Parts: sequence; structure tokens; C-alpha cells
Amino acid sequence: MAFWDNLRLGGAPPFESGSAVSNSIELTKRRPAVSLSKQSAATGNLRVNLSWRMRGSDIEGRSRQSGGLLRNPLKLFKPEVVQAHTQGVVNVDLDIGCMYELQDGSKGVVQPLGGLFGDLNGPPYVKLSGDDRFGAPSGETIFVNLDHWDEIKRLLVFVYIYDQTPAFDRTHAKVTLFPSSGPRIEIDLDAHAPEARSCAVFSLDSVKGELVVRREVKFVYGFQAELDRLYGWGMQWGRGYKTKT
Repeated sequence: MAFWDNLRLGGAPPFESGSAVSNSIELTKRRPAVSLSKQSAATGNLRVNLSWRMRGSDIEGRSRQSGGLLRNPLKLFKPEVVQAHTQGVVNVDLDIGCMYELQDGSKGVVQPLGGLFGDLNGPPYVKLSGDDRFGAPSGETIFVNLDHWDEIKRLLVFVYIYDQTPAFDRTHAKVTLFPSSGPRIEIDLDAHAPEARSCAVFSLDSVKGELVVRREVKFVYGFQAELDRLYGWGMQWGRGYKTKT
């Protein structure tokens, strides 16, 4: 049975008003899905942002070195690093991607790896804005043109670690969706999976005539091919590389 057949609209309540301060909702295990249609947000461009930062213990470690930073202010412009489990100190390079299947049966992926940045105004109507190598505050952003949703069958947004160093447990990663109306939707990658290299974050699918965002947050130890097998995409995968900057 395909994964989208398992979705049930009963677990996808409409947007709530949220607090006046945050104007956001968080998808969790207890509340894993939300309907964009019930908020009249199933049109326009859906913005999906990935951001991450070091966890508190690592930040505190750098704070203790603040004196050194003052003596050498150029260190402020170096990317943050985390302690890997098996490889000393490494830069963490999280990337966001999106597998898509269109109504005509065509399938593919939008991701920094291989320079597959997609197209917003033509198939697959999914576009990656760029590749953030160092976890800058702006992060990485994918846009989905929901005005063409009738041409899209399903989407799966995922995050992976490009440099092959498992470090999900040492970073605090969050994916935030900004619909055309209503509150933003936040999904924390909060599971403890120190050896994982990829994570399926959320799916976007039509369920009983409504456009539904469903939290997945499933970590795997491999890369896109393993996520493909998990969700039954059926694509062929090969080794890919990023363009040098």
C-alpha cells in the first residue's frame, strides 16, 4: 500500500488561531498533520525554510572562548563546527531537498546535490533558492507553486547531511513552512538519531480533496535512495556532487 493511502484526514485539523505572540503551530507526534485548504492557504507560493544551529552545550563551549574571539575577531566569520562521533571537528552541511511525483507519472528530486534546483513556474513547480553550506540565519528555502497543485500528485521534503558525517544529534534543525495565509508551521528534527544521515521531514498530499501537510520526521542511516525505498518512489539513484564555490 502506498504511503499516501495511509493518510487519514481525521488527524489533520484546520489551522488554529495560535498565540498572538508566535502566530505559529508546531506539528508533533500527537498532532502530526494540518490542512492548508481549511485555512484557504492551498494557493500561491508555499515557502519551506530549513535552518539549524549548534545545540546549547556546543554554543556554551564557544562562549568560553569569547576572549579569544575578541583578540581575533576574524574568527566570528568562520562557520560553526560540531564534534563528530568518529571524526574530530567537522563543518555540518545540512541540505534540504524534495522528491516529487506529478500527475502525469513523472518523478524526480529538487536538491543542491547535482545542481537540481527545479522550476517554480514550470514542472515540477518546486524551486530551491540556493545552497547554504554553513547554517546561516536565512538557511535554505524551497518554494512550491500551489497554484499548479492539480498537476502535482505528492511531495516529500527531506533533509540530509552532505559531508557524510552523522551529526543530527549535535545540531538543532527546524523546518518552517510559510503558507500564503494563516500561521507558519514548524517541524523540529528533535529525534535522537546520532548515526542518521537523512531525515524525511514532511509530506504534502491531497487527502479527501484537501491539501494536507503531514509530519514524518523519520531518520534513516542512508541517503536519498533509502528514503525512496521507505516511501515507495521507485527512482534510480547514483552518486552526485555539489558544484564548488
